[in-house]
Amino acid sequence: MAIMYIHPVFVYAIVVTLIFLSLRRFFTRRQFALRHGCQPVAKSANWEPFLGLDTIPGTIRALRQHKILERATELFRIHGTTFTVKELQRRAIVTIEPENIKTILSLKFKDYGIGHRLEPFRPLLGEGIFDTDGDHWSASRALIRPSFTRDQVADLACLEELIQDLFALLPRDGKTVVDLQELFFRYTIDSATDFLFGESVGTLRKTGSELGFAEAFHYAQKAVIVRGMLGRLSSFYRDRKADECNRMCREFAQRFVDEAFNAAEIKKKGGHDGAGQGKPRRKHIFSHELAWRTSDRRRVLDEVMNVLLAGRDTTASLLSNLFFMLAKSPTIWEKLRREVASLEGRTPTYEELRSLKYVQSCINESLRLHPVVPRNERQAIRDTVLPLGGGPDGLSPVFVSKGTLVCYNLYALHRRRDIYGADAHEFHPERWMTGKLRPRWAYLPFNGGPRVCIGQQYALTEVGYVLVRMVQEFRGLRSSSEDGREWEESLALTVCVNGGVQVVLLPDEGTSG
Repeated sequence: MAIMYIHPVFVYAIVVTLIFLSLRRFFTRRQFALRHGCQPVAKSANWEPFLGLDTIPGTIRALRQHKILERATELFRIHGTTFTVKELQRRAIVTIEPENIKTILSLKFKDYGIGHRLEPFRPLLGEGIFDTDGDHWSASRALIRPSFTRDQVADLACLEELIQDLFALLPRDGKTVVDLQELFFRYTIDSATDFLFGESVGTLRKTGSELGFAEAFHYAQKAVIVRGMLGRLSSFYRDRKADECNRMCREFAQRFVDEAFNAAEIKKKGGHDGAGQGKPRRKHIFSHELAWRTSDRRRVLDEVMNVLLAGRDTTASLLSNLFFMLAKSPTIWEKLRREVASLEGRTPTYEELRSLKYVQSCINESLRLHPVVPRNERQAIRDTVLPLGGGPDGLSPVFVSKGTLVCYNLYALHRRRDIYGADAHEFHPERWMTGKLRPRWAYLPFNGGPRVCIGQQYALTEVGYVLVRMVQEFRGLRSSSEDGREWEESLALTVCVNGGVQVVLLPDEGTSG
C-alpha cells in the first residue's frame, strides 16, 4: 500500500500561512477595538479561564433545585450588569444593560443572528421564523404577518367556545384542588390548532390516554433543549423517542397543510373553499392563508410548526405564572372583580378587553416578574461593538468578535431595583396604573426590534380573555391548603410553574358553568 508523501516545505507553508492569517486577524481586530474606544469586560463569572469548569457544579445544583434564573440574578448582583462566562465550549458575554440589548436587537440588528439555533430546532420546527436569519427570516415574517392583523386578533368567538370546554373541567365545590397549569396548556394547544388548522385537537374534551399529540409535542421540545445545550456534541446524541415524537408532530401538521393546499387549489379555480367535514368555512385559517401565498408545502409546514410552538407554550406559561400569583393575592382578585363588573356579565369585546386597565396591569406585571422567555441570546455574525460593559466601571464600549454569543437575561433585567423600585421582586400590578413607569428597553416580554413577537397582540388578547372570563365565573381562588410554596421555575423553551398551579376555585353565585 502506497503512503502519500507530503513535502516538509508544503507543511511549513501551511503553518506560516495560518500564523500570518491569525496575526492579521488579531491586529485588524485590535485596530477595530481601539478605533471604537473598546475596553475588555472586566468582570467574569469564572476564576478558571480555560474550560470554565468552576461554574458547572453551581449550574448543575441550580438546575436540580429549579433555581437557574435565581442563580443568574445573583450573578448579576455580584459581577454587575455585564460580565463574561465560560462553560466548556460556550463562551459568552451576558448583560442586563438596556442599551446593550437595544443595540443587539435594533441598532445593530444586522450584526447578530440566531443561526446557531437551527440545528437543535430543525428536527421539530424545520426552517422557519424562529430559527433562521437573513432573507429566509424576512420571507417568513412577510408570509406570516398578514395572519395577525387586528381583524384576526379581535375575533373572539373561538376563545369563548374553548373557555366553555375549560369551565366544564373546573370543580365548583369550593374544596377540590385543580391544576390550572395542566388545563391551560391543553386550552392553548386547542386554541393554537384551531387558529392554525381551522380544527382544534380538542384536548380539553379528551382523557389522558387520548392526548398523544400534545404529549409528543411536549417531549419533542425537551429534546430541543438538550440538543441546544450539547452544541456541537449533539451529533453524538440519540433519542429515539424524540425522533418518534418529531415525526408524529410533523405528520400530524402535514395532513392539515395538505388539506390547506387542496382548499387553495379549489379557490384558485373559482370553487368554494370549505372547511371540510360539513363545517362552514372559517373567516381565517392560518394554514389556508399561507397555502394561498406560496406553493412551497415544506415552507408552510415549517412555519406552521414554528407558530404552533409560540401559540401553545408562551400563552400557557403566561396564564400559569399569572394565576399562580393571583391565587396568593385575594386583594388583587377582588380589584379585578370590581373592574370586570363594568361588563355586567357580558363576554368582553376586543375593545373592552383593551380598556380594562387593571386587567392589563396584572398581565404586564406577570410578564415583568416572570417573563415567559426569560433569557435569550444572539451570536455575532461579524466583528461588532456593544456600547457598555467594558473597563473597570463597565461604562466603556466592548469589542464583540465574530462568533461570540451575547446573552441577555430578562428575568434579571425585570428585577432591577434601580429601574422598578425597591419592590421589584414583588407582584405589584399597581406599578403600571399611574402611567409613570416607562421602562422602554428594560421591559421586553415580547423581545424588540425587527424580531419583536409578531403574535404579541394575539397572545395578550387570549390571556386577557381567559382572565376576564375566569373572574366573571369565580368569586375567588386560593392556593391549595397544602400548597404554601413560593413560585419556582420549570424552565424549558419558556418558563412556567414547577409543580403546577394547584388551586381551589370558589364559584360565583348564579354562574352556569
